[in-house]
Amino acid sequence: MSEKIGIIGLGIMGSAYTKNLSAAGYEIIGYDLNEERFAAQGNARVTRASSATDVSSQVDRIITSLPHPDALKAVAEEIAESGNKVIIADTCTLKISDKEKSRDILAEKGVILLDCPVSGTGHQAAVGDLVIFGSGDEASFNKMKPAFEKMGRLVHYLGEFGTGSKMKYIANLLVAIHNVSAAEAITYGIKAGIDPQLVYDVIKSSAGTSRMFEVRGPMMVDGKYDEDVSANHIIMKKDISVILDYADQIGCPTPLLSTAGDIHRSALAQGFGLEDTASVCAITDQMAGVKRK
Repeated sequence: MSEKIGIIGLGIMGSAYTKNLSAAGYEIIGYDLNEERFAAQGNARVTRASSATDVSSQVDRIITSLPHPDALKAVAEEIAESGNKVIIADTCTLKISDKEKSRDILAEKGVILLDCPVSGTGHQAAVGDLVIFGSGDEASFNKMKPAFEKMGRLVHYLGEFGTGSKMKYIANLLVAIHNVSAAEAITYGIKAGIDPQLVYDVIKSSAGTSRMFEVRGPMMVDGKYDEDVSANHIIMKKDISVILDYADQIGCPTPLLSTAGDIHRSALAQGFGLEDTASVCAITDQMAGVKRK
């Protein structure tokens, strides 16, 4: 008999979790406010739940992938009210203080919330190429770990609640900077008279490469950013805001992130909001006077 696990939030990331866990033999009890997302689950074995409470009544472990803190709080309040004793692992990038509010709501009813954000794009999530930053109650984390191992290539337990989010902030700081530096490199190559495909092919195996150069470089080479989107600028704006807010709290200057954030915001302002964040290359092209054929 297959193990059951709940997934609340079936967007880009939640759908990837569903796909990989289903392929590993898990039966998924899924819930999303957007009913159309159930049709996008393909061959994954997903039983449709009617609510967060319904999910918590059928499983003992739940993974959440939600877009904002209000959504997490609403799920926490609903499950706390249900009286169902489950372990919930939240994989979102949110302010630690917001996660703590939901943790405390659940703790009053004996429900454990773990802080377990993931590092990786939607494309990486789809092929199980995520890194999970786990934190919170260790015994509960160990019960979630077998599922996490089917979702990603590396699973880390980092200690007390909130440490997972702090590590995710560091990872996303680098993602935002490397995304812009990759775009700048592609534009620089074009201005130097080198074919962008050649720039990508050579640099991806050099000391100057990065995971973002490797993952988003092909889109920057093609100059097409609206197909097969793995992370858009609306999400990036939220993530950068969270990182900068925490940097202010701890008194840490972030000059490179602040500069990269300006480029990402320019892309958002110029209508690239729902396109892949690789579209920062359109901004660096524009700044350099590059016009693609």
